[in-house]
Amino acid sequence: MEFNPVALFLSAIVTLAVGFIWYNPKVFGTIWMRENNLTPEDLQKGNMLKIFGLTYLFSLMITVILMSLTIHQTGALGMVGGPPLVDSAKPSFAAFMNDYRTAYRTFKHGTLHGFMSALFFVFPIIGINGLFERKSWKYIFIHAGYWAVCLTLMGGIICAFA
Repeated sequence: MEFNPVALFLSAIVTLAVGFIWYNPKVFGTIWMRENNLTPEDLQKGNMLKIFGLTYLFSLMITVILMSLTIHQTGALGMVGGPPLVDSAKPSFAAFMNDYRTAYRTFKHGTLHGFMSALFFVFPIIGINGLFERKSWKYIFIHAGYWAVCLTLMGGIICAFA
């Protein structure tokens, strides 16, 4: 199975690009600040290099999991023990990969799995945290919506180009 690491590095940028738009005061930024009791001055505090750098690093970590969720061939690869053991795999593995090497490797398929990851994994986590933190549903939906857009786009990029 061919692998393009550049697609993973590019898809990790999605969280920064979408966040720039999503949390802009003209989109959801004003509501988000109000729900968190933040002011524009509060947002100027902190080490922005550290914030954006760690955001990108965390996003790269997400891409690794999204790759296994969106590219079904990684499951077959895992069944033989990963790339180091491909040469010793049974002939049925080679036949499977020849038949299904590029099956479901489209942007559309990746967006489906990225969105499903957001809906059935991220949304419940944000919802649980928000409920215990006594946050509003606006807060929960703003963050869940952000992640739904990010994971949908990231899943599409990873599945089509990684």
